[in-house]
Amino acid sequence: MTAEALADGVGPRQRRAIAKAITLLESTRADHRAQADELLTALLPRTGRSFRLGISGVPGVGKSTFIETLGLYLIDRGHRVAVLTIDPSSTVSGGSILGDKTRMERLSVHERAYIRPSPSSGTLGGVAEKTREAMLVCEAAGYDIVIVETVGVGQSETAVSGMTDMFVLLQLPNAGDDLQAIKKGVMELADLVVINKADIDPDAATRAQAQITSALRLFGHHGNPVHAHVVHGAADTALRQWQPRVIQSSALLGTGVDGFWDTVLEFKALQTATGKTAARREKQALAWMWERIDAGLKQAFRQHPKVRELLPQTLAQVGAGTLPASTAARNLLAAQAGQARQGQRVEEHINITSGTGP
Repeated sequence: MTAEALADGVGPRQRRAIAKAITLLESTRADHRAQADELLTALLPRTGRSFRLGISGVPGVGKSTFIETLGLYLIDRGHRVAVLTIDPSSTVSGGSILGDKTRMERLSVHERAYIRPSPSSGTLGGVAEKTREAMLVCEAAGYDIVIVETVGVGQSETAVSGMTDMFVLLQLPNAGDDLQAIKKGVMELADLVVINKADIDPDAATRAQAQITSALRLFGHHGNPVHAHVVHGAADTALRQWQPRVIQSSALLGTGVDGFWDTVLEFKALQTATGKTAARREKQALAWMWERIDAGLKQAFRQHPKVRELLPQTLAQVGAGTLPASTAARNLLAAQAGQARQGQRVEEHINITSGTGP
């Protein structure tokens, strides 16, 4: 897999290269991880030129239909669109349906679009572990619009806002009452809220639009500092702040998509002019680094010889209720850190409780 293969125009060869690159990135094998790091380093100079759009919403809100309608709209205007979709993985079997390409039947076969479904694999936040890496691959391949569709989310599934330039939340006309609209979480991070399926109940959609608009104004004063202190009509662009908006749409009928994209372009122009897009990406890159460090430390901890030696019996004790979980965690961390005295107490405790000690 080479960086040149990803830049090989538009066609089946490039699509195969993208698929192989993302598969390599998603692999957990140590040798594959080393190759993936080399690939990302080679691709990095070709990344960062796309607009990254995160789209989230509750199950059934019509995310896939909305993205397909939007994708075809953008392609008609000369863009190349990559869509990274995340499917929830079963906590029982570990499997995932990965059926979003089936939902986006027209967009998935278009030569100027690329759709990649990935399993969440237990990763919290509505995205997959390697979504950021896959996004860079698509950018290097020349897709100027990269859309990340999360799993059906609740109010705490907000990771997608930490990897995109704009975070869009889709809502249903009858999503709840006034109190539901002002609950914090995913709502206060949204840069734009779209009331989808507005054609089903126009009156309910209008009420929802008014309620959420009021809630977003409240967040601007007391919630997300990024959206605070709005200066309307300021002559100096640097003084202006983006005020999150609420619009209506019907993806099934194709209405409201042009207004949605006009709003996105307005947001993009303002954030670029004020330097907020660059600052946002810098912050995201650093957060990504620390997230990978956390994941690497956890993996190294599990693979430590002393931890692997003590872990089975420690798990059995915690499960049997003879050892507090907090104590077990501290003992294992001490063993991994090479603290012999603490590790000796762990072994002695295991021997005593198992009946093998003196």
